[in-house]
Amino acid sequence: MLQWITLISTVVGAAIATGSTMLLDGRRWQRERLDRDTQMRRTLYGDYLASLSEARHTCGNVARDPDMRLSARRTTAREAFGPCIGMRYQMTITAPAPVVAASEDAFRRLRDLRDRVMEGTLATDPAYVDGRRSYDDALTTLRLRMREDLGGGERGTRA
Repeated sequence: MLQWITLISTVVGAAIATGSTMLLDGRRWQRERLDRDTQMRRTLYGDYLASLSEARHTCGNVARDPDMRLSARRTTAREAFGPCIGMRYQMTITAPAPVVAASEDAFRRLRDLRDRVMEGTLATDPAYVDGRRSYDDALTTLRLRMREDLGGGERGTRA
């Protein structure tokens, strides 16, 4: 009888150890997956913000050049905005809905600003100033949504 109790105790102990190891491994796997997903979104968000910034900067340079020919304005602004389009689609399939909504708003406002620049609007024109302000507001909201998604809250929301 004593041998059976020893054997049963050993089997129960092994089952408990195996079960707790499986549970801990499952939780670790979930945590690592969440960390990988967060890092992937952080990289995507940084790349998207960089492409928006580059396009906005180029459009600003074009808008500050009153001597640039209209055809050159159109080409330069269009080419600068191109990389934003692909990044936009990556955002729509990767980011959560609040980030996608803010991303779409910033994209459209920058596209509107680009269109004004392509039409010959200069940096001192009220239409450009209003468009730039509208884009800056949308960009601030986008950064906030990205930080919220990544768990950063409202830290550093100034443009």
